[in-house]
Amino acid sequence: MVTHEENITINRPIQEVFAYVSDFEKSTKWQSGLVEVKGISAGPLGVGSQFTGVRNFMGRRMEAVAKLTAFEQDKQFAYKTISGTAPFEQSWLFETVPGGTKVSTVFEMETSGLLGLAKPLIAAGLKRDMGADFATLKNQLENRVPDSAE
Repeated sequence: MVTHEENITINRPIQEVFAYVSDFEKSTKWQSGLVEVKGISAGPLGVGSQFTGVRNFMGRRMEAVAKLTAFEQDKQFAYKTISGTAPFEQSWLFETVPGGTKVSTVFEMETSGLLGLAKPLIAAGLKRDMGADFATLKNQLENRVPDSAE
């Protein structure tokens, strides 16, 4: 298994940061390898909500369906894949801190079979990509210019 943790403080209110990060269809704006995300559940976001995602990672196109396993407005959410070639889980925590909002995430991916052979490369790629993505997220939220979709 590969595990990666990342955190950052964003100089914006927790409600704004949580709303942006939990709007999965906007994830392609700040996650470099994410090609597409679409919600597939009706109703408001909550435990059991499902979405599909397509990501390019290490030269491979990866598609998965994920389901929210935890959701607490303006505090935390978590999801895990329920289909796809690389099973993973990711949890997110949002905390009000001096200067804004601390965003923390823990990502865990099963690396059995052929993925197990690439474990060091996967770990290095996650560290590089998630660090860059969090910097992009911080920049976008702190220098936010609403787009036409908002």
